Order: sequence, then structure tokens, then C-alpha cells
Amino acid sequence: MTSNPNVLIVEDSAPQARLYEQYLKNSHLDLSVVTTGAELQTFIKTTPPDLILLDYKLPDMDGLSILNWMKKEKFDCFVIVITAHSSVDVAVDMMRSGADDFLEKPVSANRLKTSVKNLLERARLQNILNTYESTFERKNYHGFIGSSLPMQAVYRIIDAAAPSKATVFITGESGTGKEVCAEAIHDQGPRASKTFVALNCGAIPHDLMESEIFGHVKGSFTGAVADRQGAASQANGGSLFLDEICEMDLDLQTKLLRFIQTGTFKKVGSNKLESVDIRFICATNRDPLEDVKNGKFREDLYYRLHVLPLQLPALRERDSDIIEIATSFLLEYAQEEQKAFVTFAPEVKSLFMDQYDWPGNVRQLQNVIRNIVVLHNDKIVQLAHLPAPLNTIQATSAQKIVSRESIGIQTPSITSDAVSPIQPLADVEKNTIEQAINFCDGNIPKAAALLDVSPSTIYRKKQGWE
Repeated sequence: MTSNPNVLIVEDSAPQARLYEQYLKNSHLDLSVVTTGAELQTFIKTTPPDLILLDYKLPDMDGLSILNWMKKEKFDCFVIVITAHSSVDVAVDMMRSGADDFLEKPVSANRLKTSVKNLLERARLQNILNTYESTFERKNYHGFIGSSLPMQAVYRIIDAAAPSKATVFITGESGTGKEVCAEAIHDQGPRASKTFVALNCGAIPHDLMESEIFGHVKGSFTGAVADRQGAASQANGGSLFLDEICEMDLDLQTKLLRFIQTGTFKKVGSNKLESVDIRFICATNRDPLEDVKNGKFREDLYYRLHVLPLQLPALRERDSDIIEIATSFLLEYAQEEQKAFVTFAPEVKSLFMDQYDWPGNVRQLQNVIRNIVVLHNDKIVQLAHLPAPLNTIQATSAQKIVSRESIGIQTPSITSDAVSPIQPLADVEKNTIEQAINFCDGNIPKAAALLDVSPSTIYRKKQGWE
């Protein structure tokens, strides 16, 4: 049986379909062709492909209808939409409906092969994630702190993506740890012994950005008093991380695209072409598709960079990690400042986990803990120690109480008239966990925090009971 990826071409024009087959004939793929949406629906029910090349206009339905049908039927498959009726609005609509790439006719051989190669690499990594069953949970991982399920998923994606040279596109709110993630990808991969270079495209003046990336020669502009190596040269053999990539000027985006495609560049003021070997990682806290739609980010650069997407969860989505992260910062800063802090009062833990959304994410939590340690001296962090805006939040009595009695767990007492005063330990454990889950309205991470166990422990217990 062949192990080649399965690619389905959906195209009603026979010459066009043969052209795609010709482009991909040496790519070690199993290619199939159908001509209508109805044939596609029948085909993928019996032979789910790894990738679909989908013509936007078919005799019986359009691409958007097919994508919506696939989403409804839960067919999880990578899709490249190909159309002669291209516009940015159509492309954005298709991507939001589930398309993974969007090509305009006439399609060049290189563009098609690149897109197919990138998406099949993503499919390979996704299969690794789907079949990978972690027998342990990690609380610390290359600078990350947290054992929540969202972060375990992030760790596994990094594990799968790190060995590849494919570009990783990290998205997430400010303060979620995008640079930490980029460094983790670098450190986990084969380039770990080489240089990791990070550039913040939003923090460097636009007129200096090209020089920062590519370097310059002496006298190329006012202030260029000597030759200078840019990030591209410094990262040769290693990884180049471009943070806030959507902030880059459109003119420089064009040069960056050429650099990524060819691996070559010219320093500012030089005619000499230089070649480097770099793994690209980029990130943004914005919606890149919105910037594409608004003309602020090049569509072709987006498709070139958006090979392996990685979404970092906001801190409010990983509430079981909040106290773990806060405690790590508390102990670190207490040691630095020679203070006695070791833990948090129950009502502070409740406020951190249940009553505040942490719009600044981990970075904000870090600043809050440092503020507390610098300005106060105690063993336990109390509500009175909290800075604004947390000091304006009033904890409700239900949220303040985190004792065993608050979740309905009563300490068993042995009485002389009890028929069976002793329960099997397994039953006591099961009842305790179920009471905690009910008290937290089904939120297992919160229940785990109250019980002082890992969420994965509860998930494993529940799986065993079922």
C-alpha cells in the first residue's frame, strides 16, 4: 500500500485538471480528479483525501457552498481554492470558511507546488498531533509555565513543528508569550546550537527597518559610518523571529517576500547578493486576514508565511495555570528583593482565577506580582496588597470560600449508630471529585485547582469511571 499523500483535484475543465496533474507529477502524490461538487461529496465520504484543490466555480455549486458543507459534515481536510474570479474580499471569505490557501488562475507551477508542499507538511504535523498520546504532563517547557490543556496542546505543536524548516506563524494577544514560543521552537529544533535573532517590527522606526534586517554598507545613508551586519546575516544557520510582522511597511514586505523565497538579499547601499540559511518564525497580535483585506499586509506574503499556524491561548483561557505562574513569579521576585512571600490567600487566588480577565495576559500578571513584592512585605499575598485595577474588585462570598466545606465535601464522621460508617476509598475520591466539578459548573480546571490536583488527573479518573 502506498504511503503517498492523497490529493483530490476538483476541476470541471479537463485541460486545467491535466495541467495540475502535470505540475504535480513528480511530487510523490496520489492524484484523483472529480468534476462536480456532487462527485466531491461522494468521493470524500469513501476516500478522505489529505488535500483538495478546489475550483471556485463548478457546474453544480460554488466553493463557498462546498466549504460550508464540509464544515457541517465535519470533514477535516486541507483545501486550496483556485479561481479566475479573484478579489481580496473573496479570498478572506473563503479562508474564514475553512480554505487554507487561495490561488488565482492562471496558476504557476511553482506557486501550486509550494502551496501543496506547505499544506501537506501541516497535514503531516496534524496527524502527529492527532495520534500522539501524552503519557505525562509538562508544567514547564522552554520558558513556559503551565500544565493546562491548552498549553499541553501548544507544547505538542512545538514538538511537532520544531524539526521542520517550515515557517511558523504565531498569533495571540499581547503578553501571551509569542517570543517565548518562538525561542522554544528554535531551542527544540536542530538549529538550537545556532543563533536565534528576534526583531520587533513595531518597535523599530520604519526608515531603519530595512537596515535592521539586511544590514548596510558604510555611507549608504546619513549616520551609516561603518558597515553593519543585519539580522539576516546574524541568524545565518539559525532562526529569525519577526514579531508584529503586520506592522512592516508594504515596500519592505515586498523585499522580505523575495528574501524568504530565495534566501538571498542585498545590504542597504550594496549591489552584492548574499545568501543565508534561515528558519523563519513570525508573530502578530492582530488578525492578519483583516490586514490583508484592508491592504496593510501583502496577500502573497501572508500565504508564504502562514505555513504552520500556532495560536497562543490568552491567560483567561488557561485559568488553572494562573496560580502556578503567579507563584513562580512570587518566589522569584521574593528572592530577588529578599522578601518573605511564599503564597497567596485563598480569596486572592479566587480573584485571580475567577474575577479578572487579565487583558495584558502573562506580562500583566508578571508586573502585578513584581509590584506586590516590591511594595509590601509579608508571607501571604492578601487582597490589600493588590494594585489597581485588581484592588477595586470585590470578591463575592461564594468566590472567597475555597475550603472543602464550600464545595459540599464533608469530613466523614464515624458514629455508633451508622450502619456503614466507612466507605471504600475509591468511592470517597469519586464523590469528592464529582462534588468539586458540580460546584464549579463543570469547569474541570477550576475544580482541579480547588482540589489541589492537576486537571489531567481528573480527566484520567473520569475516563476510568466511564
